[in-house]
Amino acid sequence: MDDIVQAARNQLKSDKPVVGHIAKEVPEGKLLETWTEKLSGSGLRLVDVTSGFSELFAVKDTAEITCVKKAAYLTSSVLKNFVVPKLEKVIDEEKKVSHSSLMDDTEKAILDPLKVKVKLKPDNVDICYPPVFQSGGKFDLKPGASSNDEYLYYDSASVIICAIGSKYSSYCSNVARTYLIDATPTQSKAYETLLKAHEAAVEQVKPGNQMSAVYQAAVAVIERDAPELLPNLTKSAGTGIGLEFRESGLNLNAKNDRRIKQGMVFNVSLGLHNVQAETTSEKTKQFSLLLADTVLVNERGHEILTAPCSKAVKDVAYSFNEDDDDAAEVKIESKTIAVPTKATLRSDNQEMSKEELRRQHQAELARQKNEETARRLAGVGSGSGEGRGPARASNELVAYKNVNDVPFVRDLVIQVDQKNEAVLLPIYGSMVPFHVSTVKSVTSHQDNRTCTIRIFFNVPGMPFSNDSKLNSQGAIYLKEITFRSKDPRHSSEVVQQIKTLRRQVASRESERAERATLVTQEKLQIGNNRMKMMKLSDVWIRPAFGGRGRKLTGNLEAHFNGFRYSTSRSDERVDIMYGNIKHAFFQPAEKEMITLLHFHLHNHIMVGNKKTKDVQFYVEVMDVVQTDLILMRLKKSSVRGIGRTE
Repeated sequence: MDDIVQAARNQLKSDKPVVGHIAKEVPEGKLLETWTEKLSGSGLRLVDVTSGFSELFAVKDTAEITCVKKAAYLTSSVLKNFVVPKLEKVIDEEKKVSHSSLMDDTEKAILDPLKVKVKLKPDNVDICYPPVFQSGGKFDLKPGASSNDEYLYYDSASVIICAIGSKYSSYCSNVARTYLIDATPTQSKAYETLLKAHEAAVEQVKPGNQMSAVYQAAVAVIERDAPELLPNLTKSAGTGIGLEFRESGLNLNAKNDRRIKQGMVFNVSLGLHNVQAETTSEKTKQFSLLLADTVLVNERGHEILTAPCSKAVKDVAYSFNEDDDDAAEVKIESKTIAVPTKATLRSDNQEMSKEELRRQHQAELARQKNEETARRLAGVGSGSGEGRGPARASNELVAYKNVNDVPFVRDLVIQVDQKNEAVLLPIYGSMVPFHVSTVKSVTSHQDNRTCTIRIFFNVPGMPFSNDSKLNSQGAIYLKEITFRSKDPRHSSEVVQQIKTLRRQVASRESERAERATLVTQEKLQIGNNRMKMMKLSDVWIRPAFGGRGRKLTGNLEAHFNGFRYSTSRSDERVDIMYGNIKHAFFQPAEKEMITLLHFHLHNHIMVGNKKTKDVQFYVEVMDVVQTDLILMRLKKSSVRGIGRTE
C-alpha cells in the first residue's frame, strides 16, 4: 500500500497530490479498512468525487436504458397481474393476510417472472428492496420502509399503500400506488390533489429543466387546490435511479439546480404523510398517500416506464361496504323509488346538477370496473381467479321446489337448513328461504344486551358480482337485511353456521367448475393377479389431499396404462395415465433430504380438490434411516432378551 501512495506522488510530481474518494462510502472488510486508514494518514489531499461519479452514471446509454425498461416492465407486471388481483381476492373473500405475508408472496413473484407472464431470465432479476405493504393507519413513506406483521386492514375508509421495486441486470425500477376503500370526502380530495401534483411533477421531467422545477410544480398544485395539505407533502419529488436505487446527486427537491439531461432516469415519488381524516377509528383517523413512477428522459420530453399500472381514480378506488349508501340516500329528497348505485369515489361538490352528473359518471365507471373484475376473477382460466369457480346463475339456485318443502318452524327466528343449503329468514311473519349462494357476507355486532345480525346479498351492480349470472328478468333483489336479537348465543351460532355453509358450498362449486374444464382421461386398466405388481410403498404426494385429518403416506402402483396412488382412506386416490405424462423427473437423495419423482402433465388432473399439472411423489430419506435404526435396535434387544431367558 505504501508503494501505491508513493506511485501516486511520483505520477503527479507533487508532495501532496489530489486523490479522489467517495466520502460517504463506508468501507467493509479488512482490506478496505486498512487501505482507508493508510490513505487517511498518508498526508494526501482527499477530495470527494461522489458528485462526479453521479454525473458520470446519471446519463444512461442505449444498453442501460433497455435494462431499465425491462426492470420497469417486470415491476409493472407484478403490480398489475399479481398484487392487484391478490388484494382484490383477499378483500372479497375477507381473508386475514399480514403485510409481511403479502411482501413474501410478491417477492417470489418478482424472482420468478413467469408467474406474471414476463419472459425474463430469473438469473437476471432481483428485488431493489423488500416489497412494501402498509395499511391500518401506520404509514412510513421513506424509501427504507418495511412491511410489518399486522393484518391488511380493508374496512371502510381504509387506505392501502403498495410499493414495489425490481432490478434487471442490476438496473433498478420502482412503482408505488395507493388504493382507497370506501373513501371519505377528505381522502378523495387528498388523492385527487396528489394525483394532479404528481402529474404536474412528471410533466417537468424534460431536458433542460432544473431538477428543482419538478418539486416546485408539485408544490404549486398543492398550494392552488389544497393549501392545507402542504405541511403533509414529502420534502422531495424523488431521485435519479439506475445502478443505485437512489442516486442522491439527482434529488428532485427544491434546492437542486442541476439540469435534467436526455438519457437520465428518475423515480418520481410524491406523497402526503399523516393527513387527518374525519373518522374516529384508530386505524383510519390518519392516512397517508403515495404515488411513484419510473420516468425516462428522452428527446420528446419523457416516457413513463411504469404507465401500465394505472393510478386513475376509477382504478384505485374501491367500494366494498354498503354502509354509506343509506346516508347518501337520506340527503337526496326524492319521491321516486330508485335503485341506489354505489359511487366508486365520492366528491364534495354540493350543487344538485353537478351531483347528478357526478353520480351518472361514477355509476358508469363502477359498471366498467365491475365488468373488468368479473372477467378477471370469475372467468374460467383467469390467473387472478384461481380457486374461484364461476357462480351458478340465479335461476339455477333452487333450495325448495315448492312451498310445501319449506320446513315448518314454531319460532320466527333465523334458521339454517344444512340439507337444502338455505337460510330461512323471518320477514313479515313468514319464513322466507334464501339459497346460501345468494349471501355475499354476514356480520354480527353486540351492543350491551342487543345483538345485531346484518346479511348482505349478491345483487347486480355490486363489486365482484357477475351481472350475467343474476339474470332473472323483472326480479327485485334484496340488498341487505338487519335483525336484532336479545340472544347473543343464538346469534353467534347462526352467523357461524351461515359462514360455514357458504364456505362449503363455494368450495364445492369451485371444485365442480374446475372439474368441468378437465380433459377426459382414459380409464385405468388394473393389472391382474398374474402380473407382478411394481409398487413404491410409504411415499408422500404433492399437492397433498385436502381435509383436516392427519396426513397419511400411500402406495404408488404401476398398471397397464398408468399409475395409481392411494392411501388407506377410500377417498384419497389419484390416477395418472402414461399418455398424459409430458415430462418425468427423478431426483436421487444426493445432498438432499428426499428422493423425489416428479411428473409434469399435458392436461390438468384433480388431486383431492386441487387442479394441477404437476404431481410429485417423494420419501424423506432421514425418516427411513431413523426407522431402520429403530427396527435394528428392537431386534437386537429382543435377541438379548431371548438369550437371558435361556
